[in-house]
Amino acid sequence: MKKREEIVVFVTGGTFDKEYNMITGELFFQNTHLHEMFKLGRCSIDITIRTLMMVDSLEMTDEDHRLIIHNCKRSKNNRILITHGTDRMVQTAEVLAKADIKDKTIVLTGAMIPYQFGTSSDGFFNLGSALAFAQTLPPGVYVAMNGRYFNWDNVRKNLHTGYFEEVE
Repeated sequence: MKKREEIVVFVTGGTFDKEYNMITGELFFQNTHLHEMFKLGRCSIDITIRTLMMVDSLEMTDEDHRLIIHNCKRSKNNRILITHGTDRMVQTAEVLAKADIKDKTIVLTGAMIPYQFGTSSDGFFNLGSALAFAQTLPPGVYVAMNGRYFNWDNVRKNLHTGYFEEVE
């Protein structure tokens, strides 16, 4: 039986990893939830998790994009999963696609509702779907949300429905 290739997961923040302050009602970052999510999901794939940053994608800078590109390029892994905020996920996918990263499958995913909110979060579903897509899609840059994958240049977040969809 062929050994599966290890997947590196780069954490960048986004709603996925936000915590809720019950006193102020604010969302904030503390630590990534991915270790717990992979454990609860009984993930049997070889995964390395690296936190690059913990930011809301609306606050992501050009320097943050350069850091993501740098880590994707220098990674020995050809299969990369990036957790990311949904508001600017498509823009980061475009930046990665135009960065001339050769022979790597890069899948970005996120959540509309924080994992910390429990069963109402879409994070678990999106993470599992993205992990499957990262293992099976050919080299390129993709966005995985709502059980679907999209090519980086044919996707948008529908601000009325909260779902990702193909550009018509």
